[in-house]
Amino acid sequence: MDWLRIWFDLAGGSFLASAVLGLGVALKWFQTGGFRWVHHALFTVTCVLAAVAASSLFWSSSPAGWFLLPAAVPLAALPAVGSSNITRHAALAAAAAPFFLVSLLVAWR
Repeated sequence: MDWLRIWFDLAGGSFLASAVLGLGVALKWFQTGGFRWVHHALFTVTCVLAAVAASSLFWSSSPAGWFLLPAAVPLAALPAVGSSNITRHAALAAAAAPFFLVSLLVAWR
């Protein structure tokens, strides 16, 4: 079992799920109503999984963690930006996407 790939897959999948949920709500494809906590929970899970994946720098010889580390900056800034300005929130969240993608590709290399 290749733990490196699994952690990067889980982190990327969680990021994608959170982004799709946020985009769906922003575009009014669906409403979360009293279940806004689901998006917040997905964001928290994404951050934890990304931290575990990035910790591969300590337990793996793969450089994938270096490619994921910059995603911490937009992820850390998201709570401060909030969702009152949805354009800024979405742009900041999207800024993390390339780092998740490249790190996933490097992990699978």
